[in-house]
Amino acid sequence: MSMNAFDPWNYRTTAGYTQGTDLTGYKIAALDGDIGKVDEANDQTGTSSLVVDTGPWIFGRKVLLPAGVVEKVDHDDKKVYVDRTKDQIKDAPEYNSDAGVDDDYRTRLSGYYDDTYRPGM
Repeated sequence: MSMNAFDPWNYRTTAGYTQGTDLTGYKIAALDGDIGKVDEANDQTGTSSLVVDTGPWIFGRKVLLPAGVVEKVDHDDKKVYVDRTKDQIKDAPEYNSDAGVDDDYRTRLSGYYDDTYRPGM
């Protein structure tokens, strides 16, 4: 994998995330503003992700963010910075918390976020 390849389901080594750290309740900051709080966090290698409760931003919808979009974790401020805009996150394949995450959804989501990846954004 090249230095600039996007690895959607694993945290970047530079993000400041330590496996086993509970990010539940941390705020999520997109490139252009806050989008909600972490409702659930999964840090299984190869399937790491965050379920974000967007509150009133997109009418209470939850979104699933693959760990690869996490640019930085600020434990002091309890904030997770992601390298996508609000619109990019809003336009991602819709997450259905009742249906869970299957391989098909994971493939569609990783393809979407791979397409929106711009190294050095």
